[in-house]
Amino acid sequence: MTPCRTCELIDRRNRGEAPPWDSIARTPGWDVVHAFGTGVEGWLVLAARRHIVAVAEMTDAEATELGPLIKRVSQALAVVTGCVKTYIAQFAEDPLHPHVHVHVIARTPDQPADQRGPKIFSRAGLPPEECVSEQRMNEIAAAVAELLNDQRSAGIIVPTTTRKFRRLLPADRLCDGRSVVINSTSRCANARRASRGPSQDCS
Repeated sequence: MTPCRTCELIDRRNRGEAPPWDSIARTPGWDVVHAFGTGVEGWLVLAARRHIVAVAEMTDAEATELGPLIKRVSQALAVVTGCVKTYIAQFAEDPLHPHVHVHVIARTPDQPADQRGPKIFSRAGLPPEECVSEQRMNEIAAAVAELLNDQRSAGIIVPTTTRKFRRLLPADRLCDGRSVVINSTSRCANARRASRGPSQDCS
């Protein structure tokens, strides 16, 4: 039987050994990470922390967490990438990843026509020279983690990292990655407005 690569990555996060791009945030049921092997900045994945192969296998608690988490991650991507929307998809068809994981993909205003909608998956599984660099993934991860922290969303844990990464928007603030558990008051709308200015609309 082929091992589940998604489960191996979850085990690495459980041990505290994951790089920043692969440990953006955690809830009791889900991990938030940046996808690897893609040319799209802000291609995030919400991976079920428990091994399940179909959405129908989710517990009520996992399902209850998922909808709000998709919303909060999408709001954070709007600030970090300037995207106009996010694409949401779930397949779990890759033989190495037979495990429920939800793609949350930033769709930028200038997205080429041949990379819109389902065609965005042409930007997955790319050779290393065409992929988002690990440094860039770490920068995006830190920015998203800081915004999830700012949102003070119930049950989200932003893991500890030892390095400091500069937030993308605004550029003069630093995220130190300290672990925090955050509560239920959302400030994302204010953060988004402050970051984009009056002439931009990423909602």
